[in-house]
Amino acid sequence: MEWNSQTWTELPEQLAAVNNSAILPVGATEQHGPHLGLGTDSWIAEEVCRAVSGQTGVPMLPTLPYGCSLGHSHKWPGTIALPPKVLIDTVFHIGKWACESGVRRLFIVNAHATNIAPLRCALEMLRYEFQDLMIAAINTFDVSPRVRDAFFSDAGDWHANAGETALLMAHKPDWVRADKIADADDPDRTTSSVFAHPVNHTSSNGVTGFPSQATPEQGDELMRWMVEDLTAVICAGIREERPYTGE
Repeated sequence: MEWNSQTWTELPEQLAAVNNSAILPVGATEQHGPHLGLGTDSWIAEEVCRAVSGQTGVPMLPTLPYGCSLGHSHKWPGTIALPPKVLIDTVFHIGKWACESGVRRLFIVNAHATNIAPLRCALEMLRYEFQDLMIAAINTFDVSPRVRDAFFSDAGDWHANAGETALLMAHKPDWVRADKIADADDPDRTTSSVFAHPVNHTSSNGVTGFPSQATPEQGDELMRWMVEDLTAVICAGIREERPYTGE
């Protein structure tokens, strides 16, 4: 149920069938170590949201493929980063136009950790400007306890780790350089850090975690969990009403 596949005459009926809900996947374009494609986060956001859209009937807006990736620095080629303010404004305007098209429940589904703060700011701006719009910001990697445990199993400040590697091994193998995985492991050096350091000051190769621990079977299971648990959240959101509607 992709937004782009509908005509303007069809969209209102599709929205009405799901209590005027829509999903916005948000990812990033950034280095993912020597073994994963640059679009890993965007692919995860889109793949999970497409499956959830198919199960719920909630239209999926086009994936936003750029995120706040400034922390990945210029050390490794390929990262295309947006400053936080630009991401805030971009998501705000997407939400504004979605609202003008009839959306009243917007699920922002994010697959990149440092998008969290800008997306929360966009949420604050949208719900202030559009009082009849309800917005949720949900992360694919901590949508439920079991999903969070899987992603954080090999690193607290993980990136291109076992979880992400397993997902692509199972579902996007052409984006995986299998011959690079064994030497890609790089430990989390931030466990006792006071400051938030950029990745070029924490990792030798852009990885934080142990991708060598990944298997396709783990990727299949993790994808199933992500889709099941995000579907449950969105189904609850479709039904949810405001806790208080009095004056």
